[in-house]
This record gives sequence, C-alpha cells and structure tokens, in this order.
Amino acid sequence: MSDMILYHGEPNGASLTVLAALEETGLAVDCRAIDLLAGERHRLAGVTDRVALDMGVEGEGPVLVIDGEAMTESVFIAQFFDELAGGVGLQPADPYTHWQMLMWCRRATERASPAAAFLGCKAHAHGQLAGIEDGAFNACIAAIASPDLQQRWQSLRDGLFPADQVADSHAKVIAFAQTAEDQLADGRDWLMGQFSIADLVSFSWLAAMGELVPESIEAKPRIQAWLKRMEARPSIRRALARATVAEPFKSWAPGPEINRWG
Repeated sequence: MSDMILYHGEPNGASLTVLAALEETGLAVDCRAIDLLAGERHRLAGVTDRVALDMGVEGEGPVLVIDGEAMTESVFIAQFFDELAGGVGLQPADPYTHWQMLMWCRRATERASPAAAFLGCKAHAHGQLAGIEDGAFNACIAAIASPDLQQRWQSLRDGLFPADQVADSHAKVIAFAQTAEDQLADGRDWLMGQFSIADLVSFSWLAAMGELVPESIEAKPRIQAWLKRMEARPSIRRALARATVAEPFKSWAPGPEINRWG
C-alpha cells in the first residue's frame, strides 16, 4: 500500500483511539502531530478529498491520508488498521460479539464522546481560544468547510456553555461509565470479553473524566480496575508517549455535535 500519513492531535479522545490502535497493530505509518486547536486539521498539505476531511461527524478527530485521500472517524480507522495488519484481535471474530462491539463503539462516539468533548473544551480549550486575536481566530475557522463545526468553534471561543447542556453532558458521561461498570460485572477484564476497539474508544474518552466528572468513576471498583489495566497496556503507554504537552488529557478541541435526540 502507498505511504500513509496519520495526522493526529495530542493522545486524548479520538486521537488516542487511533494512536493506540496503531500501536496494537505494529504497522509502519508516518505519524505527524498537529495542533487541533489551531485549526491545522483543515489545512493539510496535499489533501484533495475536502469532503471527507471537513465534513466528518467526529469533529476535530485524526485524519489518515493515503495518496491525498483523507480518511476520518477514529473507530473506522482503527478497524482499517486491524484489517490491514491481517487481524491482530482488535475485532471479535464471533459475528454477534462483533456486532456488540460496533454497537458499543457507536454509543461511545455518539453519546459519550460529544459530552466528554463539550466538558473538556469548557474546562481547558475555551481560555485558549478566548485569548486569540479576532483576525487570527477568523482566519483559523475560515478554513473549516462545515458551517456546524465553525459555529461550535465560535461558541467555544465565546464561552457559550448552556447550563442544560452542561448537565446533560455530565449525565451522559456518568451513564456511559455506569454501562461499562455493568458490562464488567461478570468478572471479565475487557468490555467485549476479549480486548477490542471498544476498550480503546471507551478509555480514550473516559480517561480524562475522573477529573472533570469524578462521580462518573467514584464507587465503581470494576471500571477503576479496568482503567488501571488500560493504563498499563503497552499500546496505551506508547500512544501517550507521543504527547507533546505535559498533560495530554487536558488537550481538547471541538468534538462531535451533541446528540439532540436524548
């Protein structure tokens, strides 16, 4: 296959999912860190597929570029890596368990990740964007093709965090963590029984929530033990070692749009 370039943010959220999946596979991919909060994702040299690059529902997620074509969405990229490597066990072979994994990942990316990104941006990204001069900020978002994503950048800079969305985001993070706690109730080590992309995507969005939504993991011994197992996994450690900042779990950029349907 042609040379592959993975543009990624700090190892947190969607970028952590993809970086850890890559480490699990051992594939040779040119990894290039970009500053998501500077809008660099929308100005990638040589990228010709602007629709895939700018209209991804994941927001400011990583981008895999092959021959100028941009591939987005972290779960899909993780699946691509696993299959390209010949199958390293990131996807269950059993059809039903594979379906369960995909449904789990959908819950993570459509409900938990928008909530986590909203709270992470509120806590850590708003101040950075608010300090940018107007002209520089406008130039930054001018490169974003999606009007919806542009508006979320503007709202983040303006500090628009409605109380109902804050409360809803807290509730969604807590609910997702409780679902994971319940999933581990039979004594399994990993969410699908075997280690899978479900563990990667769940950890990538929950790892920072102990600080932002401490009640999400308090009094949940099974998920606390699972978080420690994830932290000890070599792929996670190597992915986190790619950080260019001291605290990557405090690095956020606008994520997926918050699900309006509950």
